[in-house]
Amino acid sequence: MNLRVLRIEWRRSVALWAGAAVLALALAFLQLIPGPWWEGTALWTAQWTSMALWTRYLLFFLWPLAVGLGAMQGLREPRSKMSELLTSTPRPAWHRAAALAGTTACALVSAFALIVVMGAVRVLAGDASYAHLGWLPISLVGAFALGAGAVLGMGVARALPSALTPPALAVGAFLFTTLLRQTSDDAVPTSAAPNRLSLLSPAVADVRETLLTLSVPVHVGQTLWLLGMAATGLALLAAAGPRARLLALTPLLAGGAVALLLLPSDPRDTYVVDRAAAAQVCEGRVCVTAARGARLDGLAGPGEEALRLLRGALGEDAPVAVHETTVPRGIGEQVGRPREFLLVDFGDGVIEAADGERLTRVLVGQGLAPICYPRSDRESGLVTEAAAQSIGAAWVLGEDPRPLDGTMHSAKDQAAEVRPVWQKFTALPQAEQRQRIRALHTAAVSCTGDPLDALTDGPKR
Repeated sequence: MNLRVLRIEWRRSVALWAGAAVLALALAFLQLIPGPWWEGTALWTAQWTSMALWTRYLLFFLWPLAVGLGAMQGLREPRSKMSELLTSTPRPAWHRAAALAGTTACALVSAFALIVVMGAVRVLAGDASYAHLGWLPISLVGAFALGAGAVLGMGVARALPSALTPPALAVGAFLFTTLLRQTSDDAVPTSAAPNRLSLLSPAVADVRETLLTLSVPVHVGQTLWLLGMAATGLALLAAAGPRARLLALTPLLAGGAVALLLLPSDPRDTYVVDRAAAAQVCEGRVCVTAARGARLDGLAGPGEEALRLLRGALGEDAPVAVHETTVPRGIGEQVGRPREFLLVDFGDGVIEAADGERLTRVLVGQGLAPICYPRSDRESGLVTEAAAQSIGAAWVLGEDPRPLDGTMHSAKDQAAEVRPVWQKFTALPQAEQRQRIRALHTAAVSCTGDPLDALTDGPKR
């Protein structure tokens, strides 16, 4: 296809409008509609992988739009009633199909690429210290999905030339992505449909764990499926009769069959932990993941001070190092509490909102009474656990308890839990207080009962 033909197709087709629509809708969704892509550690411009996954997430409505717009383009010749005239020209049918499909697919791919570029610029402008190319296949498959969907829509509209075809295809594609949509409530995203079947949708789940990425078999299987889709669309555009149209379905069916064989059947083989991103980067006894290496400078000093204070309060039972957690978990699923490490989760608003001395206080509380029930932008945790951390940190630092910032529990609610326990606890002899602080730590690490009971009732005998 030469440049002259390409320029003519740009002017005659809806390609430019299709690309503009995809770009405008995607940016409006990301920039104007509040959602999890705006906040927390997994916002869409925080890391390279989260940026790529959030832009792929948009395909649950962008891909049906591309299919519908492609179908509109495919009706151009039937509407103009020039099909017989065009078939009588010496130009091969596949030339016309390539010119028609290429312009629209190119516009949609370019629009998606612009979205990714804008996200990449904002990632570079942020504090993402972990640079890698593992996110690139995620975005490349997403761009290819828009182009392939548009080409398939053109081919179907050419085979079924009706004004109802574009809206019917768009609605059908939207139902397809909705029914196969994955959710991130579990440790790894899952779908109500079988995992292999759900991966035929080009959209991905919303991003909650920044260390998770798509595995290589997913990229390969989805690429083959989309290649079959694009080949069927081109074949339908060039097909001249019913038999040729039936044969044109072969690439789609073959690509789907091969993809189903290659795509993982287990969600845990679909979304895997990026080992390089999860590698620990340490300064002394304080470690974070490589993906959040920029946070190490601000955590190292308070972390070392917290370990020193915990050693004085707990003796040999104190944690010996600070590590960022790397184990994916489901919503509401209890978090790990190893005795030897003070685990840090930057998704916990209490830790995310703290720095300097306040971070030291938060880490002391987390080391004394590690939480059993997680805190995040979707999980409130227990107010009694927040109260136990406030009391434990206050006792170690020799000050009055302060409410924790960054939880879903108000300062008033936390104070209502803290006040009676603190009064009863501080009335005890110093030796008894120390014993009950250790009992609090034991109860919290084992995640048994109300942690405040250990402070008011003492260790169970």
